[in-house]
Parts: sequence; C-alpha cells; structure tokens
Amino acid sequence: MKSTTLIALLLAAAALLAIGGCASTTEGGAVGAERRQLLLVSSEQLEQMSAQSYTKLRAEAQQKGVLNTDAALTQRVRAIASRIEPQTKVFRADAPGWKWEVNVISSNELNAFCMPGGKIVFYSGLIKQLNLNDDEIAVVMGHEISHALREHSREQVSQAMAAQGLLGVGSALLGLGDTTADMANTAYQALIATKFSRVDEAEADRIGLELTARAGYDPRAGVALWQKMMKANQGSRPPEFLSTHPAEANRIEQIQALLPTVTPLYEQARRKK
Repeated sequence: MKSTTLIALLLAAAALLAIGGCASTTEGGAVGAERRQLLLVSSEQLEQMSAQSYTKLRAEAQQKGVLNTDAALTQRVRAIASRIEPQTKVFRADAPGWKWEVNVISSNELNAFCMPGGKIVFYSGLIKQLNLNDDEIAVVMGHEISHALREHSREQVSQAMAAQGLLGVGSALLGLGDTTADMANTAYQALIATKFSRVDEAEADRIGLELTARAGYDPRAGVALWQKMMKANQGSRPPEFLSTHPAEANRIEQIQALLPTVTPLYEQARRKK
C-alpha cells in the first residue's frame, strides 16, 4: 500500500473519531470555557474508576494514620469546599449534585487534586508550608475542581484511546498483526498517569478563579498564591518549554488579566453575605 494512501486512511479514521466524540463538558461562564473536547469514554465509566481509586487512597491513608489528623484544618478545608461546590452550577448543572468528598492527608507534599465526580484531597504541606489563608486555599480548590468540571482526565483517556485505535488501524492496513486494541487498559493507564497539559492548566486557572470569586473568596489571592509557589519552587522548576504546566509568572499574568472580569462577581457575593 502506498504511504500516501495509508496517511489518507489514517487521517480519515482520525476525523471519524473526532466527529463522533467532540463536545464541550461545560458552559462558558464569565471567563469563557467552551472548547470542544474529544470524549470517547463516558463520564460514568471514569467516575466509577475514580471512586474506586479514591476509596483505596483513603483507606491506605487511614491505615497509615495520616487521614484527617488535624480536625481544625480538615474542617477549614471542607468549609471552603462547601462554599465553592454550589457555584459549579454556572459551568455544569449536574455538578452540585455530585457525591462530593473532601479529605486532608498529612504530608509535606505541596499538592491537592480533585478526581472526576468531586473527590477532593488536600495535602497538609501545601497549606502549612506555604501558610495559605482561606482565599488562597479557595484559589487552589477552585482550580482543582475545574479539572473535574472540564473532565480533563476523561479527555486525556479519550486521546489515549484514539491514539491506540489509530495504531490498530495502521497495523491492519500494513498487515502487521492483531488489530484488537486493549482500550480498557489504555484508559486505565492514562488515568493513573494523568498529567494535565498547559491548555488544561490554563482552563482550570480561568474557571477556578471564577468559582473562587462567586464563592465570596478574593480572586486577587491567586497572585499571592503563585508568588508563594514561585518561591517554593525556586531552583527546582524546569523552564516552561520543558514542562506541561505554565510557568508561575505566566499564570500570574493570566490572573491579573482576568481580575476585571471576576472581581465584580466577588464583590457581588460579598454583598449577598
């Protein structure tokens, strides 16, 4: 088979995959978040996998004696989440009804995440080592929740499945052997190894800042947060072009550019309180 014919067939297969699975998982909100995404696996499938992973993580943390050991800190993080969760309706009507869960793990790791379906974990080191106030915690919380709203994990799994499928098509056309792709294994591996792209991170920053503001937390805290992160990562962070994450300085610029849009939402929320 001529290479030009093979390329044409692969492009056609890619187009069919894209047409069949493209949609936007969220409404735009004030900041705009309506990019179409490749979605080849259902939300239900991914949420089930995430729930199982979260249950295992929680059980292991409990066994090690590091789950919610600081009652005041746990209550503080959960209180912030309880104010942000209802605001998710702006981007997804179904999100406030998710089975939300928030836990804190005692660890020096500077990290937090929200799995598909609203399963949240904060590591105590992120809050204590950076001395985060409630507004700054809310910025982190909004960012991580935004990954779940936009279903970035689902999108990455779908991209992995599409790539695996195209490899199978190519193998069949070239007569290289079995074309049956182990899609479930591909999806599982992609979910476990998820590292969000720069596009994902930028979207989560935008949506998260709006969630923060609508919940009545000061979105300007995003600037202070990333300044603290820059200081904490000084000397250990690779240049942006070597990383999937935007550089902290670029994130600060985006936050500053969005403040005229989200600050009125914050002021409105404060007046209501």
